Amino acid sequence: MPKHIDPLFSSDAFTMLEVYMGIDAKRLDTEEMAARNYSVLVTEAHIIVEIPVGAVGGYFKSHIQDDQYFVTYTIEPMLELLWIEEVAHENTSYKVLFPITTPPMARPPQVRNYTPLDTVPEQAVFVLELGTFNLDVELLNITFPTMVLTVAECNARGFNVQEQRSPDNTLKTFRMEVPFSDPVVFKERRAEQGVTTFTLQLIYGLVIFPEYAPFSHSAVVDAVLLDIVPPSVTGYCDQENFHITVDYRNQEPFFVVLVGKRLLNHEFAQQYLTEGDTDFTITLPFSSPDAVFESVHSSAVRSRLDVALLNPYNNMTIKYFSLACSFLKTLTECFSNGTMTALAVKVESAPGLNPGQLTLSDPACGPTYSDDRFAYFHFTVNSCGTTRKFINNVMLYENEISLPDELEVKLNATTSSEEEYQLKVSCSYVANITRTLAFLTRPRDNEPFAETGTGRLMVRMRLAQDASYNTFHQEEDYPVVRYLRQPLHFEVELTTSSDPKVALVLDHCWATLNEDRDSRPRWNLIINGCENPEDPYRVVFHPVEADARVRFPPHVKRFEAYMFSFAGDAVEPSGQVFVHCDVVICDASSPTGGPCSGQCVNQDNLKRGIVLTCQIKCSI
Repeated sequence: MPKHIDPLFSSDAFTMLEVYMGIDAKRLDTEEMAARNYSVLVTEAHIIVEIPVGAVGGYFKSHIQDDQYFVTYTIEPMLELLWIEEVAHENTSYKVLFPITTPPMARPPQVRNYTPLDTVPEQAVFVLELGTFNLDVELLNITFPTMVLTVAECNARGFNVQEQRSPDNTLKTFRMEVPFSDPVVFKERRAEQGVTTFTLQLIYGLVIFPEYAPFSHSAVVDAVLLDIVPPSVTGYCDQENFHITVDYRNQEPFFVVLVGKRLLNHEFAQQYLTEGDTDFTITLPFSSPDAVFESVHSSAVRSRLDVALLNPYNNMTIKYFSLACSFLKTLTECFSNGTMTALAVKVESAPGLNPGQLTLSDPACGPTYSDDRFAYFHFTVNSCGTTRKFINNVMLYENEISLPDELEVKLNATTSSEEEYQLKVSCSYVANITRTLAFLTRPRDNEPFAETGTGRLMVRMRLAQDASYNTFHQEEDYPVVRYLRQPLHFEVELTTSSDPKVALVLDHCWATLNEDRDSRPRWNLIINGCENPEDPYRVVFHPVEADARVRFPPHVKRFEAYMFSFAGDAVEPSGQVFVHCDVVICDASSPTGGPCSGQCVNQDNLKRGIVLTCQIKCSI
């Protein structure tokens, strides 16, 4: 705009006082102009305004010329001036509004093909995107070689036509998905090349509002796919796990994997999946929630894992594989301290069973732990309705796991099942032998199943800090430094038993120079439950009384030894001595002889009786 405007100026002697810019007759301050990238420059002869095409304050409009798509940009800037002339000494204000529309700019639409080529032809989809357009353009219909479909008809056919807008809400595109299997797609098989070509021809019918100006855009897209060998699924079981291998041959995986009822996601894959060049292997434990238990047999659980390969676009099954195996497991265990445990398993044929509602013969004895698949029972032979009887030289303890009668009736009414949920648990004891039997009774198969169970007793040895036996050295304290002849206070404890009728006896204790209990040299501290008669500084046994920490004194033994060095062994701060003990677990109510006669009893004339023994190594 010229700075000197005739005939508004009477002379060339004037002073420009203010220059303001605005849009749509509204002034803009400096911050607003900077945010919109507007600029105003005042020279000797002109006032120059610069506005970027597409800047805030204007708008785009769509146009059609010879069926070609164009856009224009329109904006109405304002200039407001204030000056004073030296002759008249009067202020003059002038405002001008100047609408500007750019010449038509060609913006030919583009069809972008995002079709994934990592799938088999029957399950692939053309993914097309047409754009970009101003917001005044709408898609009306699409013409295929054999038919014309409106947008609504396309969506009903499964083409999933969608309008997508840019983040600033100024432009739009039209997205569409057409399955290779639809009749509008032309297919050509080239056997000699081992490929199949899929071609899609279409014409988009569009319109510009509000003048309702129609135009069209045609496109041809195709995809050439290699012939694909369908994936294969194989599997096997070891003693603990399922191993299922999916081989996808000459293509990248074009499917999603359903393991049981769970999709194979990233977190699942990190924990259970191992990948090869053209395959991957899923390794899952037999007790995984993704597997189902089919049945329970003698010393075994039959578990099944189902795997399906699904089309990610329509969830159709590409491949289904099922692997069922029997896993050798002890569901019932009996321990020599009179403790019995049993694990009840929910099988597939009893979907309505809640394992947490199962009880022992005494309905007040429910499971120690339960979830939606298991119920675990832990009880003693003299509790929860356990019965005892003698058969020749065998003592037999029996109990039964089942649903309470009222729940059994309710469950059968709900599931139309005649199953009786009964698990009979039996423990048989004979001289020097502990044997476990479990019987599962079912209405259509009354044959009992027998299984053998084994148990383990836990014993620990600790070094007390003093003769009070109230505080003990922790693992990080070792090695503990002692001088010659300083006392060492040891405590050995049976930690897992709650049976007051059993007792722990120290059979043998000895010291070595390293952790190997059988190494040499060796010095005996306790022999056959008594002090070593050749030791000039014999061990001292300390009595154990019940207190807040010691519930069963017969389960604990304490003795005091004195620090020594082996002959020829230089006593240095770095030297170490390791102490080991063998212990015997006895029936305290029947001390029949041998080590079970008591700690340090003259055993020369005693006859060894029935003893349950376990051996443990403790290193200090």
